[in-house]
Amino acid sequence: MKKFVLLFIGFALLAFLQPLKAQESSNDGYNPNSVYPIHEDDIMFKKRVWRRMDLREKQNKPFFASNNEITKHIIQAAKAGILPIYQGDSMVNRVTKEEFLERLEDPALKDLNMGGGADDGWGNAGGDDAWGNDDGWGDTAADDTAGGEEEAAATEVSTQFTVRQMSTLEIIEDMIFDKQRSVLVWDIQAIKIIIPAENFTAGVERTVGVFKYKDLVDLFRSNPEQMIWFNPQNSAEHKNLADAFALRLFNGRIVKVANPNDNMIIDIYSESPKQGIMASQWIEYQLMEKEHELWSY
Repeated sequence: MKKFVLLFIGFALLAFLQPLKAQESSNDGYNPNSVYPIHEDDIMFKKRVWRRMDLREKQNKPFFASNNEITKHIIQAAKAGILPIYQGDSMVNRVTKEEFLERLEDPALKDLNMGGGADDGWGNAGGDDAWGNDDGWGDTAADDTAGGEEEAAATEVSTQFTVRQMSTLEIIEDMIFDKQRSVLVWDIQAIKIIIPAENFTAGVERTVGVFKYKDLVDLFRSNPEQMIWFNPQNSAEHKNLADAFALRLFNGRIVKVANPNDNMIIDIYSESPKQGIMASQWIEYQLMEKEHELWSY
């Protein structure tokens, strides 16, 4: 009887530990969203940080070179279905292609297109020629039948925001101290594309989409000739965008640090915008000081 009870207890423990073992083997203690994952047992310190990167700043302009904007590459890949688009920082819920294309629509251009066109400065709307459609060579547009379909397609006005208007990136990353290697690692998790509030009459910014950084690295590595960080000092030393992020060649102001209320810095220090900017720099110094303290631990 005693052996039977021990055998029953053994089978019960085995049945209880089996799901836990399966769950542990599914992630193995590593973050699946990390490009260079660190085992959770080796993480001595971790802090999630949100940075706002203005691509029009001088230091960030190599990411935003003319006809080679990072937003252009990401948007094109998302439209082609290469990149999955997520709703938020958790990167759980996906955005459909229809929702994504709707977020790219400029409401001002959309209303203008529905209204039949804008005034061209000569008192004409919709692109009408006030000079009798004469092109200056004795011909009229009505007489030119060659390439009519191509000209009609060329005159179609896009109602989407341009890549130059998508000039803000938000970088979500983890500050991790790896006690196994005794190094501080900035582990980028996701990048969010934002259309600044200045492009809207309501004065409210719009999030285009959140993209997993791991997917972006694969995209940048897949086309090294085009996905470049433009080096204005030496054209022979352009870098891949993935390498530029790994080398921390960007400048991003801290806008949020993980907190119980999930508040932005500007919400915590809401007395004045100047105070919010000063608080952001102060938090940057705090994180640097924290790194020094961890080295002396």
